[in-house]
Order: sequence, then structure tokens, then C-alpha cells
Amino acid sequence: MRIRPERVAQMMRREISAILGRLRDPRLHTMVSVTDVEVTKDLSSAKVYVSLLETGEARDQVLQALGRATGFVRHELAGVLDLREMPEIHFKLDTSIEHGARVDELLRKLETGEPIPDEDEEDSGA
Repeated sequence: MRIRPERVAQMMRREISAILGRLRDPRLHTMVSVTDVEVTKDLSSAKVYVSLLETGEARDQVLQALGRATGFVRHELAGVLDLREMPEIHFKLDTSIEHGARVDELLRKLETGEPIPDEDEEDSGA
């Protein structure tokens, strides 16, 4: 019987979320949500997409902490998932929630008639 990558990805998403909740790294004090997992067809590699509440340097620190925790996460997954070989894990930032919030904000401003600043004005702080 062949294991489907989609099914493995689904199980990994659920289990990684639980594992990250147990990590005691102080850099991971913020909420880290696993939004998606993509597994290659040969199950050798997995991209784990995470959404973070942090921005700027704090976000970079959280991503570094996740990178350092990769070995521990793989070890914990191996105990739960019944796979011959555990995929290599690569944490990636998922910004789709931020983009969605920005679209919601723009739609709200359009609906209420508020002015919408140009992106250049927002970036410069004006």
C-alpha cells in the first residue's frame, strides 16, 4: 500500500502544531500557527508553513528558533507517524493571513468612504 503525500501532510500538520505547543524556547512565546504542510511525492522533504503574530526582528527570531527545533520536531514526529523515513522539515513563513487582513481593511475603507493611502505613503509613514 502506498502512502499518499496529502495524508502524510495532514497528519504532520496536526502533530507539528501539538509539538510546537510543547516547546519551551523563550523565543516561541508568541502564537505560532501551522497553516499548511507540503510533502514531496517521495516523502523526503516537507515544507511547514507557519503564521506568526510577530513582525520585524521578533519574527526572524521565531523563525530561527523553529529552524533550531527542526531536529526535535522530526524526532517527536517519528514516534507518532509510522513512516519508514521521516521527511526533512523546512519551516516557511506564511503571510497569507496578513494579506487577507490588508484586503479586509481596504474593503472596509472603501465601504465607509475613508481615503485609501498609496502604498508609497504607508511605507514612508506619512
